[in-house]
Parts: sequence; C-alpha cells; structure tokens
Amino acid sequence: MAEPDYWRHMASAPKDGTRILVTIRPSEQGPAEVDLAYWSNGDQFGAEGWRAADSTPGRIIGYAEPELKCWMPMPSANLNRTSMPLPWEGDDDKELDGSGI
Repeated sequence: MAEPDYWRHMASAPKDGTRILVTIRPSEQGPAEVDLAYWSNGDQFGAEGWRAADSTPGRIIGYAEPELKCWMPMPSANLNRTSMPLPWEGDDDKELDGSGI
C-alpha cells in the first residue's frame, strides 16, 4: 500500500485479508502494543474476526473488536526504520486522522 503512515479508525480497516498494523488497547495484561493482523472471514480453524498474522491453523490468536484501537497500512520498506511504530496513545479516538485539530 502506498498510503501515508498514520493511525486510522478501526471502522475503516480493510476486511479483505490485507495485513495491517493495529494498536492493541492497554489492559491488565500489559501496555498498548502494535501487532500485525488481518481480517479472516472464518474457516475450520476459527470464527470470523481479526487475527494475528503469525497465527497458525489450530492456534489462532484472535482479537475482539474492542481490543483494537486503530490501524495503519503496512509501511513501505525503509532502510532507516528498524522497528514498528509506537502504539497510538491518544486519549480520544476522535483525534485519529487529524480530526482532533
């Protein structure tokens, strides 16, 4: 995807199997994190929903909608970038996409 790198509302995330970056909301298990995920229409290994891209058949890591705060397209290859982007830590989802300005 040749789109700019910025966080977007989950409502606009592609549900066609495209791999994307997601911010997982902080919880009692730990702070906010970024993961690589995709939408699955469901199969013999699991129900419809968001899955971690490193899931394997029989060992599905699934995310419930409320667990995911926002998404961004996979960034293009950049030799100067050596790590994942930081998770979105804004207080209000309305700030995503610049609408909080």
